[in-house]
Amino acid sequence: MLSSDLITEAQVLSHCDVTSKKRLLETLAELLAAAGPELNSDAVFERLLARERLGSTGLGHGIALPHARIDTVDIPVGAFVQLRDGVDFDAIDDQPVDLAFALLVPQTADEHHLQLLAELAEKFNDQSLRQQLRDCSTRDELFALLTQRTASTGIK
Repeated sequence: MLSSDLITEAQVLSHCDVTSKKRLLETLAELLAAAGPELNSDAVFERLLARERLGSTGLGHGIALPHARIDTVDIPVGAFVQLRDGVDFDAIDDQPVDLAFALLVPQTADEHHLQLLAELAEKFNDQSLRQQLRDCSTRDELFALLTQRTASTGIK
C-alpha cells in the first residue's frame, strides 16, 4: 500500500495512549521529525496545527489525515499512529479518531501532494483495511500491513 520511501517502521506507533487531538498531533510531529535531522518536532507540530485550524482533517470512520507543507523536506514523509482509544478530532462524522496518518510535503509541492492525499483518503476509506489496522497488535504488524504492496509512486 505505502512505499518505504514515504514511511519507515520508525514512523509507526501501535496502541498509543494519547487523550486529545493536540497530543495526537504532537506525537505525529515527533514521529515525522524523527525521519531526518532537518525536521524539528516543534516546527512540524506548528505546521500540522496551522493546517487543522483551517478545518479538521478527520475523515470519518475513525481516520485522520493531518498534513502540512514544510520547507525542510524534499520528498513527502509520512507517519502512522494506531491509538488504544479514540480521541475527539472534530471529524466530519463526529466519531473519535483511533487511526491517524500524517503527511509532510515540500513547501513547493503541488498536484502530487493533492494526488497523494486523495489516494491516502481513498485507501483509508476501505472498511476492511481500517479493521485490519485496528486488529494489529504490534508496530511490526502495522508496518507490514501499511507497506504490504509497495509501489515506487508511494501508494498502490
